[in-house]
Amino acid sequence: MNTTPDGRPVPPLHADERAMLEAWLDFHRATLALKCSGLKADQLRIAAASPSSMTLLGLVQHMAEVERNWFRRFFAGQDVAPVFGENNPDGFGLHPERGLDEAMGAWQSEVARGRELIADASLDDVGRLRGQGAGHTDDQGVSLRWIVLHMIEEYARHNGHADLIRERIDGATGA
Repeated sequence: MNTTPDGRPVPPLHADERAMLEAWLDFHRATLALKCSGLKADQLRIAAASPSSMTLLGLVQHMAEVERNWFRRFFAGQDVAPVFGENNPDGFGLHPERGLDEAMGAWQSEVARGRELIADASLDDVGRLRGQGAGHTDDQGVSLRWIVLHMIEEYARHNGHADLIRERIDGATGA
């Protein structure tokens, strides 16, 4: 596997659909981790820009929730509580005692569990949307293909936020 100079996996230029989708998802996961690397605890809590309270630490926590929502709740139908508690269902809220190691551990655990749950599934297999996830569709069924594409979009969007936050913190730019 090829990697970028910063160690992220380069998605293959030629591969089947499943390999391509999973490679892009892994690339974006690695990008979020990269945006958080080398920073002190207080830097990870610096908000993007007023009035937003979004932080890099909050983004990692949020993506743990997103991984749990789409792969465990919606695809696998598991009834699991929010990773960071019922009072923080989107994950953005920061707890004074929770640092990057704990948030990264929870996020990586959700990534690993999601990989396990979809390993033997077809991209055509269907999960069930519920709650807010079903609010914009007439059909509550959602294919794994749609979920993986949505996850790539979700990471790409939030990695753009992470780019801006990281630049604000220490001037670091780049993918």
